[in-house]
Amino acid sequence: MPSPEPPDSPVFTQAGAITTPGPSVSVVVPVYNGQESLVELVERLEASLAPLTGRWEVILVNDGSRDQSWPVICQLAADHSRVRGLNLMRNYGQHNALLAGILQARHDVIVTLDDDLQNPPEEVPNLIAKLAEGFDVVYGAPSKEQHGFWRNIASRVTKLTLQTIMGAETARRVSAFRAFRTQVRDAFASYRSPYVSIDVLLTWGTTRFAAVQVQHEPRRTGVSNYTFSKLVIHALNLMTGFSTWPLKLASFIGFGFTLFGLGILAYVVGRYIIQGGSIPGFPFLASVIAIFSGAQLFALGVIGEYLARIHYRMMDRPAYTVRESTADREG
Repeated sequence: MPSPEPPDSPVFTQAGAITTPGPSVSVVVPVYNGQESLVELVERLEASLAPLTGRWEVILVNDGSRDQSWPVICQLAADHSRVRGLNLMRNYGQHNALLAGILQARHDVIVTLDDDLQNPPEEVPNLIAKLAEGFDVVYGAPSKEQHGFWRNIASRVTKLTLQTIMGAETARRVSAFRAFRTQVRDAFASYRSPYVSIDVLLTWGTTRFAAVQVQHEPRRTGVSNYTFSKLVIHALNLMTGFSTWPLKLASFIGFGFTLFGLGILAYVVGRYIIQGGSIPGFPFLASVIAIFSGAQLFALGVIGEYLARIHYRMMDRPAYTVRESTADREG
């Protein structure tokens, strides 16, 4: 992780206020097949950041794009001294690409946003102004999301999962458009796992979250890479990768079925003592056994999922691998 630049520019005060003219800003953008929007994105970011601060940068992380995104990033880096690019070895996913860029950021505040211009760069000053009120992380919550029905449903499921993990009401307003103090990064600077959730990692460093309402514009080019199934899988990864809630659920289910089994046993024995004779009801008994077997398999499956994640952690697989950067070309 690069060392911060000398504090010769305005920074945050201990009280949380921003001194004039503003903090230095690093904008991290994960890029996947975004060649058509990158030039406009950089131009609009420059127009928004230049009046705010004299020190800013844009880090474009190419996450295994299949189009000409990397050549466009290289050209932007050549034309703009404040633009840097990272080219990952393959597609690792949005959050992994974000982590790669966040660990390379050099300024006081880190802002993340998507490359599709649905998050207007003109809203960045609003997020930074909210940070000045003493918060460590500020989300840009869209006033109205421009997604389809099923995508919105999956997004709500993911946010409810995040709320369970983060334990904060703000989790319902999380988005890819966020600003946070770079000091928060210290809490996860050594994180090593292929399973990454930036929102969860931010909770490792602070509990001071906030959200502001921002515009959410329709996508003008391409289609969203977050389908309903991918968002559901992401929610499952969040639950099993960053929470012990599934283990607790399995324990509750197992405990509940144990009590149910003891109740059935008491009924069977009591009926035998009172009425005598054999106990009819083989189908019922078979169904009870099937329920117990299902509960056992369910619990074993959850335990197996955690064992698989321990196995991956022991392998020490990286969250990302950089193929090259624009800084290498400049050298």
